[in-house]
Amino acid sequence: MYEGTAVEEPRLTVKRQRSIVRRRPRFTAAVAGLLALFLAGTTSLALSGHLLLPFDKVLLLEGRTGSKAAFFEDPEVQRLLLRHGIRVHVTASGSQELVNGDYSRLAFLLPSGRPPANDILARLKRENGYSKAYNPFVSPLVLATYRDYARTLEDNGIATPQYPTGRGEEPLYYSLDLAAFLQQGATHRSWNDLRIDRHGTTNGNVVVAQTSHICQSNSAETFLAQVAFTENGGRVPEGPGADELADRIKPLLSAQGMPGVDVFEPYASPEGRGIAPVVVVYEHQYLAYQTRFQDTRHRLDTERVLLYPTSRFITQPQYISLRPEADRLGELLTHDRRLRERAVALGFRTIGDDTDSGELRTYLGARGIPAPDTRTDDTRTVMPTQEILNRMVRRVGDCPADPGTPAPGATP
Repeated sequence: MYEGTAVEEPRLTVKRQRSIVRRRPRFTAAVAGLLALFLAGTTSLALSGHLLLPFDKVLLLEGRTGSKAAFFEDPEVQRLLLRHGIRVHVTASGSQELVNGDYSRLAFLLPSGRPPANDILARLKRENGYSKAYNPFVSPLVLATYRDYARTLEDNGIATPQYPTGRGEEPLYYSLDLAAFLQQGATHRSWNDLRIDRHGTTNGNVVVAQTSHICQSNSAETFLAQVAFTENGGRVPEGPGADELADRIKPLLSAQGMPGVDVFEPYASPEGRGIAPVVVVYEHQYLAYQTRFQDTRHRLDTERVLLYPTSRFITQPQYISLRPEADRLGELLTHDRRLRERAVALGFRTIGDDTDSGELRTYLGARGIPAPDTRTDDTRTVMPTQEILNRMVRRVGDCPADPGTPAPGATP
């Protein structure tokens, strides 16, 4: 053993670092916020059914329709369809463009009524093309006007107000004697002749209803059928007499066609009164307008009203699938509960009873919007055969020889 001075061994001191959480509280708060945001977004997507959509295949369907384009452009309809993995893109077209257009890039068509749908199905059958038809909802053809014009018609015994039961408000709906209304135009009577000045308005124009261009629009050709049925004494036009009848009613229709396939937008605009005081539209357009107006103004637009012709006609849009993969959309529109509820919220009557929809009446009642009278004692307009109707449309509208060519002044 060696003897000597004892030496203390060196000690290694390890200095403990402070936690990054304790050193950087702002960093921690930011991370916590991002994590909370991520979790909230994930939960929301999971609940809405969209969580896996970025990783699932979304079926994109290209289609064409008329005034029903607004249905597919509705954000809630788009959201509901996306939950089923479907995204839809539609182009608004006139009925004759739907019948005679190019289908090569389309997955479906949604004409606004049976006449163009029948033509489309007949064409597809001739061409051995794929087709499958669905009937998702219906909507009556009506005349939209303003209260002072409706009151003027009432003063002259041409319109009768439908007063809401147990309510004191001004009526939104009137029953229209279509034969008496048409007689005003046939005898060239103006609104001033009917003394519209008693309601603070002057208008020297002849009493007529304006439509979209008859060579392009389903609502216009359907109104032609109503006018023809009424002017023919409640009988369906047929044979050579249909040509003579078309010539007779032409002055009531041919000069009134407005460019485009939809006249509701100008009617709903502030300038609408000066453009056309009475226009032919679909009921669902007006009811959806009142719902939007109520949402933004918290009241109803009582200055815009509807006229229901006593010779009524219920238009039935028909979804036509052009490809097997588009059948899925037809099934959803027809049977999916949430999409049906949304259709009702957009003013449509659901299939079941073509004169009344309990779902629509219930929805309007919950919103405080009066429901229109759905009496069944009115005369039902009976459409002529497709061949006769097409011939009358071409004769009244001076449509081009090729029915797929847009008429002068019409827009696609």
